[in-house]
Amino acid sequence: MKTLACCVTAFLLLASMGPSTAADGASRVYPDVAGAPSDVAAAVQAAAQQGRRVLVDFGANWCGDCKILDANFHRPENAGLLRDHYILVHVNVGDHGIDYNADLAARYGIPLNKGVPALAVLDGQGHVVFSQKNGEFESMDRVAPASVHEFLERWKN
Repeated sequence: MKTLACCVTAFLLLASMGPSTAADGASRVYPDVAGAPSDVAAAVQAAAQQGRRVLVDFGANWCGDCKILDANFHRPENAGLLRDHYILVHVNVGDHGIDYNADLAARYGIPLNKGVPALAVLDGQGHVVFSQKNGEFESMDRVAPASVHEFLERWKN
């Protein structure tokens, strides 16, 4: 019964925080490419006020690994960590390939040529605390879900 309760809780969490749905019915985790700079700036400002960090997730809606990573963010063992310590910003790198926001990725030390998803952690002043340089989560289907939890724990403070 406890497992069922966890599944129901996770479903409700995903439903309330989950991605939007495009007109074609496709799930959209990553917003329009044009909003990324202002989304990150707003997150940095909020992080400074709230004493949290910014987790910048570079990815795309066509990327299955990006969707797996996002689902892992919302797993029960990660949702609280994310809520209490981070402001998550999804940065869309393009609708048909990695065509946008390369300048933003470069600013935070993310080599998009290594693949997406790729994460950067910023402090409340917008300084890079950590950035993935080697496509660590690029193959989420082969990465243990515990790795996401370990990542969130490691960079929360």
